[in-house]
Amino acid sequence: MRTKSVRLAANRFSENTGNLLQFVSRLESARSTTDTDVTWAYEYGIIRLYRDFEDLMLNCLIATLNTNPVAFSEHKGIGFPRKMNVEVCEYLISGEGYFDFRGRSGLIREVRKYVPEGHWLLETVKENRYHQSLDRLSALRNFAAHDSPASKRAALKAVGLAKMSSAGSWLKRQNRFVHIVDRLQELAEALHNAAPH
Repeated sequence: MRTKSVRLAANRFSENTGNLLQFVSRLESARSTTDTDVTWAYEYGIIRLYRDFEDLMLNCLIATLNTNPVAFSEHKGIGFPRKMNVEVCEYLISGEGYFDFRGRSGLIREVRKYVPEGHWLLETVKENRYHQSLDRLSALRNFAAHDSPASKRAALKAVGLAKMSSAGSWLKRQNRFVHIVDRLQELAEALHNAAPH
């Protein structure tokens, strides 16, 4: 039976985010790159970062269910098989849709559906040091992807400003994108270290 590994998922996330940082750095330093090009690179960067982080969290949940369905059974009060394959675990989490969350509180809410209080996955995600970056990741990703009035309001709230022209324009200044990436890489490393597999 195939199993998922949190450690492998965390390593893949770190590799992907390292490549993403190199991508935006190359675009910023290219001579023919315009300011708009750089802004768009950061818009793409936050969307890609969200996608990679979403994949990390989905794989953490799948691995947790896949390797210990007994804890999930006890948490839900429903008898699940002692062994569940990866596909079944993924279906329990995302059904016929996809895994998604809104900010830190939304991520915590999603994780709580599958693990009990005190579980290493929940406790790691709940650490306050990741709060701001998780909220900014979601809000800025939504603003970059949708550019709607609602997504702009959420982004402004997440960064504490009254106005902003775009997610990319905010992210490209003062190493803001790098800070978010660094904090999420720290979270991935913490998950790697806390995971039993």
